[in-house]
Amino acid sequence: MTTDNSRRLRRYGPELKAQMLAESAVLGASVAKVAMAHGINANIVHGWRKQARESGGVTLATKPAGSRPTPLACRSMAARPA
Repeated sequence: MTTDNSRRLRRYGPELKAQMLAESAVLGASVAKVAMAHGINANIVHGWRKQARESGGVTLATKPAGSRPTPLACRSMAARPA
């Protein structure tokens, strides 16, 4: 059984990586949606984000320190009428 180039390792340039890291670093952005828009598996982008964090090259967007979590729009059990 012979294999052709169908299982060839893909390589992505630094410009594309930087663009996708910037898109996925936006607060509220979905890594999966960014990856899907570019036709790349989300695990690849997650790996790039991890490498960037470990190397200190990219700061990923997070909530500011001391910010409060967004309240859920639901009633607690105690607030329900009997």
